Amino acid sequence: MEPKQLAEGIAAGRISRKKIAENFSDLHPPLDAHEAAVAADRCYFCYDAPCMTACPTSIDIPLFIRQISTGDANGAAKTIFDQNILGGMCARVCPTETLCEQACVRMEAEGKPVEIGLLQRFATDSLMDGKKHPYKRAKATGKHVAVAGAGPAGLACAHRLALKGHKVSVYEARRKPGGLNEYGIAAYKTVDDFARREVDFVLAIGGIDVKYGADIGGAITLDGLREGHDAVFVGMGLGGVNALGLGGARPEGVEDAVDFIAALRQAKDKSKIAVGRRVVVIGGGMTAVDCAVQAKLLGAEEVTICYRRGQEHMNASAFEQELAAASGVTIRHWLAPHRLKSKGGRLTGVELEYTTLSKGKLAGTGETITLAADQVFSAIGQTLDTVALGERLELRKGRIRTKADGRTSLKGVWAGGDCTDRGDDLTVTAVAQGRDAAESIHAALMG
Repeated sequence: MEPKQLAEGIAAGRISRKKIAENFSDLHPPLDAHEAAVAADRCYFCYDAPCMTACPTSIDIPLFIRQISTGDANGAAKTIFDQNILGGMCARVCPTETLCEQACVRMEAEGKPVEIGLLQRFATDSLMDGKKHPYKRAKATGKHVAVAGAGPAGLACAHRLALKGHKVSVYEARRKPGGLNEYGIAAYKTVDDFARREVDFVLAIGGIDVKYGADIGGAITLDGLREGHDAVFVGMGLGGVNALGLGGARPEGVEDAVDFIAALRQAKDKSKIAVGRRVVVIGGGMTAVDCAVQAKLLGAEEVTICYRRGQEHMNASAFEQELAAASGVTIRHWLAPHRLKSKGGRLTGVELEYTTLSKGKLAGTGETITLAADQVFSAIGQTLDTVALGERLELRKGRIRTKADGRTSLKGVWAGGDCTDRGDDLTVTAVAQGRDAAESIHAALMG
């Protein structure tokens, strides 16, 4: 199949649809019942449960694994969902290797932890595939709460509030719910439209009305939400993207990694997504790895991640880094972008400067290297659209400052997830903060 040329060196359809389908198959295929039983039998059911302590949502991991081992997968799922209503997605995308599985006693003793993530997926998938919803709303309280953002934090907050009998209106800027889970995660981590199916599961409790195309900062304002509701939860995530800051015109072939990942997630035919022959990704986090690996899976011949610090400083987990290497991605450290090179308005390469730590601070060495590239992706972090929130919300380092229970500096307004100073760009953390904020909102509304 001849690739469809879109620009110099950038083309769609570099490899066949069949090969792309194989490349984007499930990263961690689910366990069957026998495999789950065998995996569950490896658990020591520790009384002090270090795995549970390591979980941001504090799921009772020994309990749900014991329930699986006794054949009660639905009971195990209920144990999970009681703490984390998005437990199905977290089972797929959580960096379990640095959280619960790293804390597993089996990991310490044998170097191989209990497969907690896969067991959690086995249980949650089992219940979600059934017809009966595990939760029923409490009697209506007459209170109405606004939730800004239908991402992990907003959905977790909305579900817990609805469970307690409150009416919830969710205001989502995009045309589909899910936030990061729908638009920001590698396609091979969440196959079969799972993000949307999970949202349907969450909303099935009732009492939650989602309003799409409702962008906070436009016709809908934070003050307006405060006036029309008894409480407001802000879980809008991070909408802005940090610029490379290299100055000059941006040549054709330079893109934001988050846009590339979102396009892949929404594409019905991934073979129509254009990718370069020689791709450079700037950044060192999960987004950089997701972008780089997927570019390789689409048929890019050379993919290089360039990070300004050392391997030990990368936000991407060791597993993610190993996944990139196994996929044919080269990771180079101590390199910072210095200048984009172009010809006729089209990217031809990127000049990078070698860096070093001088008295604890990052500094350039003056020595440069040029990598030929027809496509460069920027994955150097995202920013909060503070203009949309008005000027009265107290910020810290560009994000909403919150207390432990999610309260902000404005009365009647709570926040959670990546938009806050307590967020860490993990789905599981956003869920925990949305859930905890809902409990705080409920206590405040009910006196």
